[in-house]
Amino acid sequence: MKKMILTLAIVVSTLGVFASPNNVNQKVLEAFKTEFASAKEVAWTVGSNYYKATFTYNEKRVFAYYDENGELLGLTRYVSPLDLPLALQKNLKKNYPGCWISDLFEAAKNDGTNYYLTLENADSKIILKSSGNSWHVYSKIKKS
Repeated sequence: MKKMILTLAIVVSTLGVFASPNNVNQKVLEAFKTEFASAKEVAWTVGSNYYKATFTYNEKRVFAYYDENGELLGLTRYVSPLDLPLALQKNLKKNYPGCWISDLFEAAKNDGTNYYLTLENADSKIILKSSGNSWHVYSKIKKS
């Protein structure tokens, strides 16, 4: 399920179809309004079997993913490296010197919150996923 959220985030950002609230399933709209009543600047994207709401909530840009029954699949938002838990910050500094962060987002579901981080150096790009207080390699790509 966690890989599905990451995959959804990537696919939707490149292939999604923007929709007006009129094109969004009523169950999804009601669930969204219940959970995020104070959301601002809401934009919808419709996929083949999911809905994505992009909106501002508490001054942060947030992405909520729903299934066709109005069930929240998960939330994502971009975060600053300074927003990471201290243990994850220390782990990065210790285990990945000489790398820079090119992307970082938080993914939250009912079973917990994970962070996905893209690190780069001159030779490679590494995507890490948090697990507790440490990072695990999610994927690694050699640069040409």
